[in-house]
Amino acid sequence: MKFKTLSNINKYINLGKNIFPICRSLTGNGNRKTLNILKSKIPNLHILEIPSGKRVFDWIIPPEWNIKDAYIKDEFGNKIIDFKKNNLHVINYSAPVSKKIRFKDLKKNLHTLRKQPNHIPYITSYYKRLWGFCLSHKYLLKLEKKYKLSSVFEVKIASSFKKKGSLSIGEAVIKGKSKKEILISTYICHPSTCNDNLSGILLTTMLYEHFKKFSSYYTLRFVFLPEIIGSISYINKRFKELKNNVIAGYNLTCVGDDRNFSFIPSKKSDSLTNNIAIQVFKENKIKFKKYSFLDFRSDEGNFNSHGVDLDVATFCRTKYAEFKEYHTSADDFKVLTQKGLKKSYIIMVKI
Repeated sequence: MKFKTLSNINKYINLGKNIFPICRSLTGNGNRKTLNILKSKIPNLHILEIPSGKRVFDWIIPPEWNIKDAYIKDEFGNKIIDFKKNNLHVINYSAPVSKKIRFKDLKKNLHTLRKQPNHIPYITSYYKRLWGFCLSHKYLLKLEKKYKLSSVFEVKIASSFKKKGSLSIGEAVIKGKSKKEILISTYICHPSTCNDNLSGILLTTMLYEHFKKFSSYYTLRFVFLPEIIGSISYINKRFKELKNNVIAGYNLTCVGDDRNFSFIPSKKSDSLTNNIAIQVFKENKIKFKKYSFLDFRSDEGNFNSHGVDLDVATFCRTKYAEFKEYHTSADDFKVLTQKGLKKSYIIMVKI
């Protein structure tokens, strides 16, 4: 459990730097590429493919989305926005487009953050067919000074929707003496953002590598999935096993910063999941902010939903949506730190 030097953590940071630039989403080749990279650390990682169009409870798996390239060129052929330089430049799940457009009309499809003018926003359009680009507001103001409203631009988004595609989920199980399980879940759908949730991917991998070395009483189940639709799909796929065996579980997200800890409890207030986590926080004199279960916005909500009722809580450093870099290009390797990830690892091992 102890890390004598930060070099042990640094190898996971380096793994994160390999995964960071991959364009991931609800579905697509970026998710598969990420899961295949993780297989180098988790040899028994099994990849499930849930077909597009399949009904999972009252949701439908969307068409598989992939993107090869995207850019905006001015009338002189200069690329003013380039997806290959930063994949946050394109709305995730953006519809394909290839046309010439005047600047005054193009601006309707350009998205910025006025309150954070130096950063590119991370925007999605999963269930509504839109197209658009994201950029810093400071850069938009620069473009407005340089170009006239009548200036013509070439716009290209080389994306595609595959009706016979699939949604990819990674799962790995370390069998214990008991069939009763502890579930560790994290989501993989956020591209080029570190704390939310590259950090969750790394911590889940670290925990797997730690516990595979020991003979455990409980069986441990590790799951990597796209947020919301992924957990719904996984519950649908593994419902009987999860209901029969899971006694506690944790959704890991935003675990890489070195600010305070946060905890969103499972719905059942006196669950084993909640009691053990809070006990570990207190025994180790860890300051943490405890939220209400009703503050859920991630996969903990699905695992605890009526009829499923799995005691899964969410373990964070700063809670999602509550740190200033959230869903922007500022959520980088300055936010995800060795110190922050290391402390999250130590506390989760104790839990």
